[in-house]
Amino acid sequence: MLTLVVTSLDLVASESALLPSRIQMAFTLACHVLLVPLGVALPSLTLLMEAIGIFRKDPTAIKIARRWSVVMAVQFAVGAVTGTILSFEFGILWPRMMGQYGSAFGLGFAIEALGFFLEAVFIGIYLYGWQRLPPRIHFLVGLVLVPAGLLGAFGVLASNSWMNTPGGVTISAGRVVDVDVIAALFTRALGYEYWHFVTALYMTAGFVVASVYAVAWLRGRRDHYQRLAFAVPFTIAALLTPVQLVTGDLSARALVTDQPTKFAAMELTWKTRGNNPEILGGLIDPSGKVNFGISIPSFDSLLVGYSPDAVIPGLSSFPADARPNTVEANLTHLSFDVMVFLGTAGAALAAWYFIVLIRRRTLPGSRWFYRLAALAGVGCYLCVETGWITTEVGRQPWIVYGAMRVSDAVTSAPASFVWTMLGTLVVVYALIAAFFVMVLVRLAARWSRQDRAEAPEVGAPYGPRAPTFPPQPDLSS
Repeated sequence: MLTLVVTSLDLVASESALLPSRIQMAFTLACHVLLVPLGVALPSLTLLMEAIGIFRKDPTAIKIARRWSVVMAVQFAVGAVTGTILSFEFGILWPRMMGQYGSAFGLGFAIEALGFFLEAVFIGIYLYGWQRLPPRIHFLVGLVLVPAGLLGAFGVLASNSWMNTPGGVTISAGRVVDVDVIAALFTRALGYEYWHFVTALYMTAGFVVASVYAVAWLRGRRDHYQRLAFAVPFTIAALLTPVQLVTGDLSARALVTDQPTKFAAMELTWKTRGNNPEILGGLIDPSGKVNFGISIPSFDSLLVGYSPDAVIPGLSSFPADARPNTVEANLTHLSFDVMVFLGTAGAALAAWYFIVLIRRRTLPGSRWFYRLAALAGVGCYLCVETGWITTEVGRQPWIVYGAMRVSDAVTSAPASFVWTMLGTLVVVYALIAAFFVMVLVRLAARWSRQDRAEAPEVGAPYGPRAPTFPPQPDLSS
């Protein structure tokens, strides 16, 4: 009898903690993912700029690379804090999922920790090596940062892909008794999730960095420094836009098989059928009726199966407790639409850029182009956020798709405890954001003063300067 009472109390506590746990996880993930693009891709952009400086003997490129490396270090420090908090939340908020599936789910995070460790070590060497290593050796040391960042991204995406298409585990009596490491890491979703997300990271980093110099162009600063700092990241981002459209298309079509309920929510499809229309915008109600949307007949079937007769799964084909509810379906659909629209707009901006570059052999001169380029960084961040909303909300009500519901994984701690945690994290993250912005603003102001005074940068742009030694007497005589 006592056992039944305790179990009932645990269930009540779990239900009450579900909402604040979901809000807290969404908040911390939304904050951390803003730092990921620069964390993974900014080292590559910095190294590319340094290579231009070394091999073309361009001191301006070296100056840009050194300044970007400072931002890279500050961003890495902030990302380390938010990422650590996020990893602890899995055990605090979702202990039942970690207790049952941690041996498989945790593999990716172990790999991510290795990538983080390598990146931390070599960022330190790279930063303090500007004045202490020969240029080419310094550049070669920095090359380690690229695979380290990609390794960390692989680890996180492997864990997330496992949640979307779980595999590699043998379950007996409700517990995991064996894990196939390779199968657990390389699940079906990993291929398209990893390449789609990594491409998004490099695109976002390129457009974000370029947007800073687009604003400078609009303010009249159009010297070699500004043009080079804009052209390199923007060109990389623009080259990746068609790649991103292809990986996004492959990812969406793979969901028809791997996560049909998520795909049905993305497309607001209620009944399983061929000749399925593509719905732009709109909201679905509990009866399955879509309001306010623009319908393109048969276009969804054409996109998925290259035929108007291709059958698309509908939400009503699945039990109500095994599919996203109306609110979740609408949020998934609108997020997906925003992501696709902004991605298409980015591709159009990239096409404009290359048309001018090829025809005139120079950067665009239109103020409208630079206005849009200045907004491209914000647009890419919105794409990253809405992409994660599509991925995570569209998987509901499952925390492990088809295997464990979110309500079965949540902590049994009181809701008041989780709400208190959430309030504390909001304050902590606000302080971190204020510190991050303050440091970046001060760095920008300092560099602007140096540029106006045409003063060279002396010593390292961070930390102690390179050591100097007095001349030694000639003892050969």
